Amino acid sequence: MTRRGGGYRGGARGAGVSAATAHTPRMTIAMVTHAPSGDTFWDTIRKGAEAAAAKDNVKLIYSNDETAADQANLVQNAIDQKVDGIAVTLAKPDAMKAVVAKAEAAGIPVVGFNAGLSEWKKQGLLSFFGQDESVSGQALGTKLNDTGAKHALCVVQAQGDVNLEQRCAGVKKTFSGTTDNLYVNGTDMPSVKSTITAKLAQDKSIDEVVTLGAPFALTAAQATSESGSKAKVATFDLNKDLISAIEKGSIQFAVDQQPYLQGYLAVDSLWLYKTNGNYSGGGEQPILTGPAFVDKSNVDTVAQFAAKGTR
Repeated sequence: MTRRGGGYRGGARGAGVSAATAHTPRMTIAMVTHAPSGDTFWDTIRKGAEAAAAKDNVKLIYSNDETAADQANLVQNAIDQKVDGIAVTLAKPDAMKAVVAKAEAAGIPVVGFNAGLSEWKKQGLLSFFGQDESVSGQALGTKLNDTGAKHALCVVQAQGDVNLEQRCAGVKKTFSGTTDNLYVNGTDMPSVKSTITAKLAQDKSIDEVVTLGAPFALTAAQATSESGSKAKVATFDLNKDLISAIEKGSIQFAVDQQPYLQGYLAVDSLWLYKTNGNYSGGGEQPILTGPAFVDKSNVDTVAQFAAKGTR
């Protein structure tokens, strides 16, 4: 089998997905994210990146830090290592602007993914892979209207994160009921649980909890039970445990942005750029990986992939 930019030889396997392996020259690509420790969403992104790296004969250097200044330092480390490409998230774009410019000045191609849809072109990135968080929030808000909910609590686990703020703002824009934001410390799950529990016990009018990540949805479901609240839970993003919760009915539905695809495409796009001069999206438009809804109507189909950790 052949492909423009390099031939293939069969037999490689990445993240449980069979793939051919490029015999183009070995490249090194750094992936630098704002992922907090322990969030399974980012494990799925990394699996996608590793699968693309295995296929493309790429050495992948993955690093992460939720603190913007430290994430910027990780990008600088990648520049110092003279990597062949960088894939980066722009959750706090202003903090990343200077170091992204340094990478570009050093001749290192940079793509964005997951966070930074409104900023990637301004910062001169080649491409962007992710979902429009405002649109995804609006879609969730519209879906809530169909459930009959009247008062939604949007739980934000990292204050100031552009993606998260846009999601809640999107929900508020289309949801016909009342939407309140609740800020929690996403790195301390017991604290997240107690904060949600206290809020639900205090305000019995809340009939919907919207979380912005799968682990927080599962915790919110526990909080609703312990507080005696009748609120239902909907969320953004998936993991294997959340799939099970949708199947059982403790979570209504999830907005899926396909993180595996984001990681895969970010790495693969840099390989294509280096080996064949390709620009995903032509350098003008983002490549959207979501939003899509997972609920009881389609959860069985998604479950088989979630079991492998790729959805």
